[in-house]
Amino acid sequence: MMKKLIYIFTMVFIAAGANAQIDRSQQPKPGPAPKVKLEKPKTFELKNGLKVMVVENHKLPRVNINLSIDNPLFTEGSKKGIDDLTGFLLGNGTSKISKDDYQEEVDFMGASIYFNSKGAYANALSRYFPRVIEMMAQGIIDPNFTQEDFDKETARTIDGLKAGEKSVQENAMRVENVLVYGANHPKGEFVTEEKIKSLNLNDVKNHFKNYFVPNHAYLTIVGDVKFNDVKKMVEKEFAGWKKGNIPTSNFPAPKDVSKTEINFVDMPNAVQSEIAILNVSNLKMTDKDYYPALVANQIYGGDFNSYLNMALREKHGWTYGARSSVNADKHVGKARGGASVRNEVTDSAVVVAMAELNRIRTTKPDAETLATVKAGMIGRFVMNAEKPETVAGFALRTQTQNLPDNFYENYIQNINAVTPEQVQAAAQKYFSYDNARILVVGKASEVLAALEKLPYKINYFDRFGKPTTKPEQKTVDSNVTVKTVLDNYIAAIGGDKVRAVKTSIAVYEAEAQGMKLNLKEINTSDGKTKQEMSMMGQVMSKKVFDGNTGYEMGQGQRKDLDAEEIAEMKYDALPFPEVALADNKNLKLIGIESFEGKDAYVIEKGDTKSYYDINTGLKLGAVSNVEAQGQTFSQTITFEDYKEFDGVKVPQKITLDVGMKLEFNLQDIQFNQPVSDDEFQ
Repeated sequence: MMKKLIYIFTMVFIAAGANAQIDRSQQPKPGPAPKVKLEKPKTFELKNGLKVMVVENHKLPRVNINLSIDNPLFTEGSKKGIDDLTGFLLGNGTSKISKDDYQEEVDFMGASIYFNSKGAYANALSRYFPRVIEMMAQGIIDPNFTQEDFDKETARTIDGLKAGEKSVQENAMRVENVLVYGANHPKGEFVTEEKIKSLNLNDVKNHFKNYFVPNHAYLTIVGDVKFNDVKKMVEKEFAGWKKGNIPTSNFPAPKDVSKTEINFVDMPNAVQSEIAILNVSNLKMTDKDYYPALVANQIYGGDFNSYLNMALREKHGWTYGARSSVNADKHVGKARGGASVRNEVTDSAVVVAMAELNRIRTTKPDAETLATVKAGMIGRFVMNAEKPETVAGFALRTQTQNLPDNFYENYIQNINAVTPEQVQAAAQKYFSYDNARILVVGKASEVLAALEKLPYKINYFDRFGKPTTKPEQKTVDSNVTVKTVLDNYIAAIGGDKVRAVKTSIAVYEAEAQGMKLNLKEINTSDGKTKQEMSMMGQVMSKKVFDGNTGYEMGQGQRKDLDAEEIAEMKYDALPFPEVALADNKNLKLIGIESFEGKDAYVIEKGDTKSYYDINTGLKLGAVSNVEAQGQTFSQTITFEDYKEFDGVKVPQKITLDVGMKLEFNLQDIQFNQPVSDDEFQ
């Protein structure tokens, strides 16, 4: 023990002495550029046109297999979604092995085999490589397409589309692609529920036959294998894959706008605006300014310390992150810079983002910034260069994008050679300032008036990228108040019958991931409540308030309600809170907005906005701002299908949407039944 302590002390002493010799007034000189040795793939081609690349790497007893189908761009038109759907249905067995047996054998080997519309990927111990390559080949050559799997996958796709209807980010991305590429371009087409419902199993089979062909495919194998063995196996397993001719598609080439403009999409539920500055990019990896364009992007918005992020996040605190990208695509790509920002600063964020775009185009980066960005890019390249998936990607792109054989070997050298002048020239070429689309997807009632003051023409689009008119901003009649709205709601659901309710006991049922959820809620007119969520008889969460204090329980943890939560519960605990809220001075009537396609009065209480149908008086739903893990998102509750019980109307269906939807259906409700105080302990 003593010898060990002496050794540690000696090492610390030597280290301290060494540090004392460093002259910290001088910036350290950079060391030599790191060198990366990349293994060259050995290649061969089958008679059916399948091109194969093999990289032997015996460091670990594993192998990565990547099958990439590199088809020309094609449109799907009225059948948009068929390509992805076909990919989803691959890997469900073959004509010779059932789906369950197929997946069970893959699991037994500890392997992974994934299929998609662009090919397949597998990872396994090298001793299982012969069987894994056989199973991958069978899965891609002889897939088992069944009506049952088709029905399940289309239902899952439709559920996903419905869940994303109110997602500001999902809608923004769809519109972004429609506007940049065009709705009839392969990269601008989008899936709809109607298109998915129009598809059938024969469409899948025909699409697979037409587009999954070996003469447009590349097979990359990296790992603990021997080339000669691989060649024999691939020739045996993939020889039966028949070549084919891809149907041709005609579509217009994407174009930028003639003058920078704002493209606005109204999302009434948005608590943040999605901002993106967009233009078409024709950057190719073989272009002379490819490397300067990469460096320019990192300086503009690719790094944490980039112009965009430092301005929007660090200086102003308007976003959790701002980023940019420029696609080097063999067909056509896009350049973008963007961020999610708070509604109230949307116009300011547009101004600052455009200023930073102008900065990267008009000002050469200083030496320190350039050196830091280059070092980061090189460091990431070196770290990734040893990964099998990276090596496979290098080999694939060398083939598909006609790169020189030494392209990646010279990556570090070419990054280091980029000059400030080249960065500025690349930024001017690939990040447009005068012909850009400034896409803003946000809440018109809160952001549009300020955007209209900016020096840009505003064009309006719906959430599918179709041109539309300016969102109508309806005004509230002067005789409408918080009290009249709430009184009309109480009248609509039963009036005096509602006011006479002393207790309510409601039971709801929902389904999540195939499991039944049960929710029981008890409320009393003297301000007591209990909410209990259970699954398969086990209580998952509980919230209790006895009129003075309360607590929440979940996952075995208990949390007492704080003073602010207790104040809220004095209203929320009531069977119908609106009965007591009519004279609450913390409520504000802020306008009329569309909710679920209906015009509604909006009453704001803190971070929650409640929506009341201006025609029927019924409560349509509520939207709350929720913060979790550094993100702000909206939680939407929708009330539907009102029915009468004992003279009181209540919604039969309550849908909670927090990025995914959870639908609670009313099973039973009872009014004015005795409730013991023991329920609220």
